[in-house]
Amino acid sequence: MKKLAIGCGVLIVLGLAVLIIIGIAGGSYNRLVKLSQGVDSQWAQVQNVYQRRADLIPNLVATVSGSANFEKSTLVDIAQARASVGQMKIDPNSAPTDAAKLAEFEKAQGALSSALSRLLVVSEQYPDLKANANFRDLQAQLEGTENRISVERGRFNETVQAYNTAVKSFPANFYAGMFGFKEKPYFTATAGSDKPPQVQFDFNKK
Repeated sequence: MKKLAIGCGVLIVLGLAVLIIIGIAGGSYNRLVKLSQGVDSQWAQVQNVYQRRADLIPNLVATVSGSANFEKSTLVDIAQARASVGQMKIDPNSAPTDAAKLAEFEKAQGALSSALSRLLVVSEQYPDLKANANFRDLQAQLEGTENRISVERGRFNETVQAYNTAVKSFPANFYAGMFGFKEKPYFTATAGSDKPPQVQFDFNKK
């Protein structure tokens, strides 16, 4: 009788231990789901601001094209960079899990940023363009969008950091991989972004 009581006691303790483990694991799993969705949500915000920039470019190029003798090579660079970004096959609603894919996306967006920076620098040499109210408005919108891109990229990295920390923390690190929770890559500083763009004025190219 005594052995039976001990056995029942052991089973009860084991049962409670299992329930506690399941409860902890379940709470941890739900937290990973929430954090993963947070990363995807912030990724969508990043995509929104990049799309806003892409939408501004056609009007900007059309306005600049109307300025006499403006460098056509600069406009060609922007058109090519924007087309390259448009060819990127990346889900706007789900954050990438492949670091190489994110790096490719960053490279394309960085090329477009560089081309736009050159356009704005070159535009300073054209008084009629600087006096164009439409151009000034587009320039202000573009500059504001670039700032927004920087902010949203920073917020994205913060959400990724929280998610990655949870994935690697106990007890999630024991089962995260089995349920598809893998570390996500960060945005990184573009190589050479700390240096101003090199600008050459080719006034004879039309």
